[in-house]
Amino acid sequence: MNIVIGGAGDVGFHLAKLLTTEDHNITLIDQDEVVLDYVATHLDVQYIKGEITSIETLMNAKVDMADLFIAVVTTESANLLSCILAKKSGAKKTIARVSNPEYFHQVQRKNFKDAGVDNLFSPSLLAVQEINRLLHRVSATDVFEFEDGKISIIGFTADHDSNLIGMSLRELTDDATGHHLRVIVVLRRGKTIIPNRDLTIEPEDHIYLSTDIKEFDRVNKFVGKTLKKIKKVMITGSGPLARRTAKILEKEYSVSIVVKDKENCKKCHEELNDTLILQGDPKDTEFLKEYGMSSMDAFVALTPNSETNILSSLMAESLGDIKTVALVDNSAYTHLSQNIGVDTIINKKLLAANNIFRFVRRGKIEAIASFHGVDCEVIEFVLQPDSRVLGKKIASIGLPKNSTVAGVIRDDMGLIPTGDFILENDDKVIIFVLPNAVKTVEYIFR
Repeated sequence: MNIVIGGAGDVGFHLAKLLTTEDHNITLIDQDEVVLDYVATHLDVQYIKGEITSIETLMNAKVDMADLFIAVVTTESANLLSCILAKKSGAKKTIARVSNPEYFHQVQRKNFKDAGVDNLFSPSLLAVQEINRLLHRVSATDVFEFEDGKISIIGFTADHDSNLIGMSLRELTDDATGHHLRVIVVLRRGKTIIPNRDLTIEPEDHIYLSTDIKEFDRVNKFVGKTLKKIKKVMITGSGPLARRTAKILEKEYSVSIVVKDKENCKKCHEELNDTLILQGDPKDTEFLKEYGMSSMDAFVALTPNSETNILSSLMAESLGDIKTVALVDNSAYTHLSQNIGVDTIINKKLLAANNIFRFVRRGKIEAIASFHGVDCEVIEFVLQPDSRVLGKKIASIGLPKNSTVAGVIRDDMGLIPTGDFILENDDKVIIFVLPNAVKTVEYIFR
């Protein structure tokens, strides 16, 4: 595919980096020479200096021959205008980064599509959805659901008192037969391990497993996690993301939000209905403790400062059994969450880049997920009548060693298959795969 990306910041750079593992012709556009110098030394892509709303720049990037144009600069209007110009110039499909939640209403989306903007995405909206999903799965650090949770990929940390410690995956698989689960990857001291049946679980291992919708509570008990229902949530942060998160969460939880200045307190009062608004410094841990941090079930740190979010989350963790989620801007931190003690780290830009990535994938792919700190992907394929794997056992289709079937959805039911499972037409097959095996897996399922 010929792909032109408008904007070489964090979203554009990470997306281009993902795409360089595949056979695509990628061109990055940016007006910042320093950013383009970094691109030149770190990515094997074409790049052009210029404004993404400049017709001359778009023509130099050969947008008229683009299969996909993606606009990801921080200015919403520039993204929308460049997509319209790209579409009118001949680009087959366009995607724009936006921030205004009103644009996602069905009527507005249709208006944009008619104008030439095929798809919209919002890093903030994706982050809110991720936070909400994590609070519903309180004991998990990562959750990605397929078909409304019929199959879920769930991340857990093996605590020191977990009954998993010292067990091999062979024992785990045998003992958990009735629990419908499969361990698909283990993250140990920052290293991604493709597990074999002889791997023994150690304290602080981070385990990703697949399970079906009916078994989540039993799986929690099996891995030694106590399900604590979340009722009270504290949010720190004054920006649109914090307010949008509070607006969503206040419908279900008792929410407090800590806001530093009077102006943003006023905005909170205008936008929120059932949230307790506290004026204070999110860096002031004594203030947070005074106003109930220790009594919270969840603490969500969404200030613009990554270090403040991490430190306040660590403070919350030290006060008791509190689910913590921290927003970070530095992508390097996303690999540290399980090591430093924060339950989950959210990076809006990486979430956005991974979300866009699914539009670019070849083959009959329904969804794609990436997990913080883990060098892996989980992809869902829908089997077609001409698929070469139909009628074959999973064990015989030739999957590479660094991939595994996490689950199959058949007739609206989630299944955790064994090697003898025979694949059928319309099966939705969820594959765990390391980046260097993606092409092979896609070839098998095409």
